[in-house]
Amino acid sequence: MRMTNKNRHQTLLHRRAGLGLALGAALLLAACGRNAAPPEATTTVYSGGDILTMAGPEPTYVEALAVRDGKILAVGTRDEVSKAAGTTVTQVDLAGRTMVPGFIDTHGHMVYFGKNLMDADLVGSADIAELLARLKKHAATVPEGAWIVGFGYQARTLADKRTPTAAELDEVSATRPVLIVDSSGHLGSANSALLKLAGVTAETPDPEGGNFTRKPGSREPLGPMEETALNAVRAQRPPFTGELADRAMAAGAGEWAKHGQTTAQDCGLGLGNDDIDLVLNAIDKKLLKIDLYVCAKDSITDQVLDAAYGVSRAYAADESGVAEKLLDKRPDLDTRYINRVRLGGVKYWLDGSLDTAWFTQPYSTNPPGKSGIYSGFQQIPDEVLQAAFDRFWTSNVQINMHMNGDAAVEQALRTIEAAIAKYGMRDHRPVFIHGTYMRPEQIERMKKVGAIPTFLSAGIVTAGDGVVRMWGAERAGKSAAANTLEKQGYPWTLSHDAPVTPSPSVLALVDAAVNRRTASGNIIGPDERVTPYAALGAVTRSAAFQIKEEKTKGTLEAGKLADLVILDRNPLKVDPATIKTITVMQTLKEGVTVYEAKP
Repeated sequence: MRMTNKNRHQTLLHRRAGLGLALGAALLLAACGRNAAPPEATTTVYSGGDILTMAGPEPTYVEALAVRDGKILAVGTRDEVSKAAGTTVTQVDLAGRTMVPGFIDTHGHMVYFGKNLMDADLVGSADIAELLARLKKHAATVPEGAWIVGFGYQARTLADKRTPTAAELDEVSATRPVLIVDSSGHLGSANSALLKLAGVTAETPDPEGGNFTRKPGSREPLGPMEETALNAVRAQRPPFTGELADRAMAAGAGEWAKHGQTTAQDCGLGLGNDDIDLVLNAIDKKLLKIDLYVCAKDSITDQVLDAAYGVSRAYAADESGVAEKLLDKRPDLDTRYINRVRLGGVKYWLDGSLDTAWFTQPYSTNPPGKSGIYSGFQQIPDEVLQAAFDRFWTSNVQINMHMNGDAAVEQALRTIEAAIAKYGMRDHRPVFIHGTYMRPEQIERMKKVGAIPTFLSAGIVTAGDGVVRMWGAERAGKSAAANTLEKQGYPWTLSHDAPVTPSPSVLALVDAAVNRRTASGNIIGPDERVTPYAALGAVTRSAAFQIKEEKTKGTLEAGKLADLVILDRNPLKVDPATIKTITVMQTLKEGVTVYEAKP
């Protein structure tokens, strides 16, 4: 049952009085409050810098912006905003800095990233010797009984040009489980103790959509594993509990806020067997200061839906308007969020990473270790994906699909087209995660079914040269076709997929989409470069549209949430090659500071 305004007022006063007060005392305070004139709410007015609203196809600036009770009260000239602000006002001088809407994560793994912050940092390891040294140093800090885990290396950039074996990881520990995962999240390796614990032997078959690397001349596992094989092993990691669970979630959210994001995402919740409990813990303890949009990993969809139902029941208001568990107040009253968490969708992996992407035509040059005519491989059968659309196409649960190659795009399109033929068109907004290479006719079909691609533009910088080599110049040049869609006025977004990229930096995404320059200096697909304004729109206005929250987020307009970012420079007025060096000075969620750069 929906709460009346009177009920909401009473419940809010209960919270302010403190959860430890008796219900009767809180009701008494509410009654007393009705007899006194409420004080005028304080309004905060920002001015003195560029305030870029992001509303509309061209840049629009206003002189001032007012915030009251978590919402944007007014935008416009100083006089217009001053009249709307009232008499109780706090003035904030932007001092020449730039204000834009809060950035929205359209595909990331905040929970996974937060857990990684508790693990060994392997990003930038030069060779296997350095990787092992970092793991050994980290191992000394890991409590007895816990796994030794490291994340972020790249096999192709190691001097050894390969992933460490189980025997090499045994040097870190021969008795405790050791797991490493590369920066893509699709490749990793385990030591002998972990292989034994996970039951991976010569008799273990390779799971569909993945494989265990074998020792030469035998079926014995060598240690490295890919895709679904890796997922099966890491899902057995012992759960994060207690303080460690709290720290992981708070650290992840803090890192997102540091990069200007007021809405985070974990798309693929369930890569760890404790993910659901971590999110439930965050809800119950109100650990998050920014919003978190969750997509369930396909294999645990039912468990996530069951957990979401339990949460919704526990936090539902009864006939008197009092919830069994009290919720944080949301100015927008978006009841899809419970203590800043919302179950938004489900995720399916249709293919793998850049060297396992599924194409209709073979790779131009095979990735290391692949022989013969190689076109990547399919991750899930057509009937599994079709069953998902049968279940969710007419619901509010968005289907997110990971795809890099055009064969994976084709699988998604024919499945959506079949769902439309069966159930009719819906405002579903299925998400093409990455949608890296789409043929021109596939782009047209994507538009017709209402799907939205979210491009991993940062991948151009880190992996672009390798993509040209493996996929060929033509496919690489047409990848992440942002400008094609921009010219047609069709929405698209940018996402960092962190921790696939080491940092959840949004400005790095904007920079990469504008410049499309690889680490070696090559420009890939110059015709697909976009303007800084278009790229900013992809992480604000279009991002809000993708997650179906465009009514409350994405632009600086009166009535929307005061989700704000203050930058030291204006991305539209700097050298485009320096956008990634712009600093996030302050991030505000519903008018409350959740991150502020240190002087």
